[in-house]
Amino acid sequence: MNIENIENVKIDTAEIQLDQFLKWAGILPSCGETKILIEERRIRRNGEVESARRRKLHDGDIIEIEGLGAWKVVHEEG
Repeated sequence: MNIENIENVKIDTAEIQLDQFLKWAGILPSCGETKILIEERRIRRNGEVESARRRKLHDGDIIEIEGLGAWKVVHEEG
């Protein structure tokens, strides 16, 4: 993934669950969609295939979804 194609997504908490992050950012319409994409092995976190939809994400984590794009978690105090 080319670093130029990564979109920053700001969160105001220190951590967020993967499924909640994808819904919060408007990437997926529901948390349930995350489970399907994990089963299809289409989600990567920091380059590794992700296996847990409730994985805690932190500032700097990069999420890639095959065919959809890539996003970086950016923690920003409210």
